[in-house]
Amino acid sequence: MKYGVILPGGTAPVQLEQAILAERSGWDGVFVWEAGYGVDAWTLLAAMAASTSRVRLGTVLTPLSWRRPWKVASQVATLDQLSAGRAILTVGVGALNPDLPLTGEETDLRARAEMMDEGIDLIRALWSGETAYHGRHYDYFCERDDLTRVSRPVQQRIPIWVVGVWPKPKSMRRVLRCDGIVPQYNLNDRDGGPEDMKAVRAWLAEHGARADLDVVSEGETPADDPAAATAIVAPWIDAGATWWLETRWEMPHDAPERMAEVRQRIAAGPPRAALLA
Repeated sequence: MKYGVILPGGTAPVQLEQAILAERSGWDGVFVWEAGYGVDAWTLLAAMAASTSRVRLGTVLTPLSWRRPWKVASQVATLDQLSAGRAILTVGVGALNPDLPLTGEETDLRARAEMMDEGIDLIRALWSGETAYHGRHYDYFCERDDLTRVSRPVQQRIPIWVVGVWPKPKSMRRVLRCDGIVPQYNLNDRDGGPEDMKAVRAWLAEHGARADLDVVSEGETPADDPAAATAIVAPWIDAGATWWLETRWEMPHDAPERMAEVRQRIAAGPPRAALLA
């Protein structure tokens, strides 16, 4: 199990300081999120890459259907170079909520899903050195092979994590093309738990998922009670989660008390500290 933190917000300098603290405190990854307007995720991650040496860096998540895939591919590859191979890209269709301004973006769910599928394929093609892609939603062609050459990622395969809605087959089949799943549970009467994650893992194994596919769980653990933190995470480890992402999503994200809470939790270190004590 690896342990990461999703930074809920704050100014760019505040989030940069939190990332540096996370590396010093033993976390394995630092993740930020993309809004319609706000602190730019990829500029921030590049600054983190220059200020850290070990933690994995990425988004949770990038709403791929509202971004130009070739631009995302460029940003992630640049981050991978600057971080010496520590980039992770997490994608989803994007949620229709106040984070999305009224800018005329596609809102139909089916269309967004199709755009995300093509976007993933196009990004992979560019990272592998291809110069052309032709799909229903996207056409890309560039004769400049030097641009492709200088922007090749450090990692042979940058991990792409994708939101997978369990138990929807079409959404789950998308996961088979990627390197990790951030599960969402469509269970109507309850939230998903460790037993549901076991079912997700069983389905993925049955349908030929990568043996090293990452399965992400997220939630909150206390900073001042290592035993309680371990008790929260342990069932997810037993269920087969490979990453635990610590979250603090309550609004407003940048309130002074929230920033103090986030810093305190990061400084306390990941829940695995209790397991090793």
